[in-house]
Amino acid sequence: MPVLVERGIRFAIVAVFVEGIRRRKPAAVVNAAISLVGTFVPRILERVFGTEFRPWQRIYVESAMLTHSVGMLGPYDDVWWWDHLTHTHSATVVGGAVHIVSQRRGKDPRPRVVAAIVCLGIVWEFAEYAIHFGAKRLGIEPILVSYGKADTALDLVFNLFGAVLVVLFGERMLQNLTSAD
Repeated sequence: MPVLVERGIRFAIVAVFVEGIRRRKPAAVVNAAISLVGTFVPRILERVFGTEFRPWQRIYVESAMLTHSVGMLGPYDDVWWWDHLTHTHSATVVGGAVHIVSQRRGKDPRPRVVAAIVCLGIVWEFAEYAIHFGAKRLGIEPILVSYGKADTALDLVFNLFGAVLVVLFGERMLQNLTSAD
């Protein structure tokens, strides 16, 4: 059953890609293509590091790719909480990766998760702004959109919320991936 869910997620991302082409929305096309590649990251990590994700963990990572892709077709603009959901979801995925690496190296993951999410969130927001600014100057549709200072602040808050979730639940939810054995 989990394999069917994973295929369904990939199929949905391909549908976003096709719909992006149909609507002539380069942002949706590019983000769907990147997201589709991202759905294979858990399987690649399993092979490279000889570890095994639980099915729900693969689906969780892959669903983050899907929510972001779908958002590019309109929910980011039309659904007030969509951006908050995707920032929290993505922050938990990245924070989870930081947690796993920290644990495997024998370090306390909590401050590292928070620091990584805060720093990467700031870098992401600058990149989002730069891409939006550059695309606007070139007269093309940006693949990432910056909605202003209030949105940036909320993005950082929801990134931090995702980091806090990892700090609170990472030990239990990721223990199968934290063993260096």
